[in-house]
Amino acid sequence: MTKRFGFTLAEVLITLGIIGVVAAMTMPTLMNSTQGAQYKAAYKKALSALGQAVTLNVALDDYNFADTSSTTLNSDYSVTKILTSRMNVVKTLETGVDYTIQTPTAASGGTTAPATSNANYTLFFNDGIVFSFPKTSKGCIKGDATAADNICKGIIDVNGQKGPNKVVACDGITNTADCVVSNPTDVYPVMFYNQTVLPNSNAARAVLYGK
Repeated sequence: MTKRFGFTLAEVLITLGIIGVVAAMTMPTLMNSTQGAQYKAAYKKALSALGQAVTLNVALDDYNFADTSSTTLNSDYSVTKILTSRMNVVKTLETGVDYTIQTPTAASGGTTAPATSNANYTLFFNDGIVFSFPKTSKGCIKGDATAADNICKGIIDVNGQKGPNKVVACDGITNTADCVVSNPTDVYPVMFYNQTVLPNSNAARAVLYGK
């Protein structure tokens, strides 16, 4: 007689059960890591796109954020005119009916956050990214010996109305220069002036410049 060696049904079921338990424990972490990487990539893309828009506007119309003098939507020499002229804006909101601004918290390190949805212009781009900033934003300049600082501030939401709609924050709610963000989220405080768009919190800086 030839003996045949194999697994019993009980052994197979036990093995599958162990695999299921391990998968259930690791999948959430893996999904969060993947999603965090997507948010980080979209955030970097948004900063780059905004910076390129104002650079292009300087080349074509010879003015940047520092030269803006109007707060009327899409009027000449306004922040909205720069962005809608040089980027693919699919929708602009002046109220918070369809979109509620996520206000940066103390843990995020954001300062002078946009006040309310109704006080902001909110631009939706074709790639799903949202940029929201106070309607009063104009003359956004980092000063020198002849001009005072007037740095404008806003937020980038890398996936618009989709969740989790959480402002990025340092791990352990530690808003310090050595901030670490292990799980990036989708809302980032930013500041803009002259031809520059930069992070406006330690957490947002950690995501941009971290490995």
